[in-house]
Amino acid sequence: MNFIDPKKYTRREFLQRSGSLALAGVAAPFALNLAAMGEAAAFTATDYKALVCVFLYGGCDYAHTVVNYDATSHAKYARIRGVENASSGLVIPRADLAATLLRPTTPLADGRQYALNPSMSGLTSLFNRGKAAVQLNVGPLTVPLTRTQYQSNNRSLYPLPPKLFSHNDQQSVWQSSAAEGATEGWGGRIGDLAMGNNGSSVFSCISVTGNSVFLAGRSALQYQCSTGGAIPINVLKNGFFNSTTRDLFNTMIQQSSSDVLENEYANVMKRAITAESKVSNGISKVSLATPFPSNNYLADQLQTVARLIGARDTLGVKRQVFMVSIGGFDLHDYLDTKQPELLKQVSEALSAFYDATAELGVADSVTSFTASDFGRTLTPNGDGSDHGWGSHHLVVGGAVRGAAFYGSPPPVSAGDTSSPDDQWHVGQGRLLPSTSVDQYAATLAKWFGVADSELSGLLPNLKNFGNGAAVPGYPTNLGFMG
Repeated sequence: MNFIDPKKYTRREFLQRSGSLALAGVAAPFALNLAAMGEAAAFTATDYKALVCVFLYGGCDYAHTVVNYDATSHAKYARIRGVENASSGLVIPRADLAATLLRPTTPLADGRQYALNPSMSGLTSLFNRGKAAVQLNVGPLTVPLTRTQYQSNNRSLYPLPPKLFSHNDQQSVWQSSAAEGATEGWGGRIGDLAMGNNGSSVFSCISVTGNSVFLAGRSALQYQCSTGGAIPINVLKNGFFNSTTRDLFNTMIQQSSSDVLENEYANVMKRAITAESKVSNGISKVSLATPFPSNNYLADQLQTVARLIGARDTLGVKRQVFMVSIGGFDLHDYLDTKQPELLKQVSEALSAFYDATAELGVADSVTSFTASDFGRTLTPNGDGSDHGWGSHHLVVGGAVRGAAFYGSPPPVSAGDTSSPDDQWHVGQGRLLPSTSVDQYAATLAKWFGVADSELSGLLPNLKNFGNGAAVPGYPTNLGFMG
């Protein structure tokens, strides 16, 4: 399914921007250049900016991450989470949260307070220093919904995101606005716009976590790296007994041919070999003094991203979108023991990464943000929680309007349908999102340089929010970016 709507790009924008598309030819084959021209849009930036998606696979439990702290809310949370066991490990004692209390510049209404999980001291420090923010209750929405509308059978008027509560589908919806099987993600669609502004367009979208729909664009390719750097064509490194045979094979696979398919294969090989050489050369010149934690695979990924950003001039890029990830959050059991360790890895990795961007002088130019399949239920099932919907997420970077919460704090409830205060729950403490992924993505994309007129072409449901929303209170710019 094609999500980019060329009609959203004006003729004036095409004339102003299309000249820079000639740069795409440095790295992309002719077929890709034609596709890029068809998009009729590109950035004309002279500065550098990067977005880094940190995906928490499995469905991160929001109530064990951004924890209710004020006495009233904490007591409600403790009653719900400790319903089966008054001393349940799913209830973090209020005293244990004091060290990770989040101190916003402007306090929340009604005395509401939150703390991060006690294992997240690094991100707590970044928040309280104004370098991180929390977006409350965000998740996939097709249109704004109330609980009554969610419960309605009129799906033509009140459509739901496809296949709610399914891991694979909700991962895809977060990344692409469509269920599993989607071929384009909103990170890749942003990359489509950025390609023409990058001298080496193949480095517009880089994954350090394998293949993902998030970075798949119509024209932008997701270049994949490992935590060791560029991924080589293995046979050229290890497949021959002597250098003469290797060199002959290297020449053969890059040799031009009169056959269209053979020739395109050779072009792909040339591009891959050239890209690997450029990446390896670029990051070899980047030495970081910032320490990254050991035995932390997410930190290894983010350290590689930092080195790639440090090599931005060598790579010839002005705009980049990255993706990294950590799994293990599908905690129907052992939530109380396993999630703190996972969150510690996230906190330490993101803290080190922010420090590395500061060392590189680009802290204000790099924004990291978390995402996950879904939040989880506030009601426990044993020593875990079930699949949910809305969740709280973190945005980190020097350009973030930090030390602040965005969105509305949801009531602490398990889903009492008789309660008028419970409109943001759909049962078991599953949050009905009060902010959509499209709004979250649009706020990041606008900071990145996407024009207002291009946003709805990138995010298919955005037209249902902002000024076009039938329900007020759903802006397309959430305000967390400077």
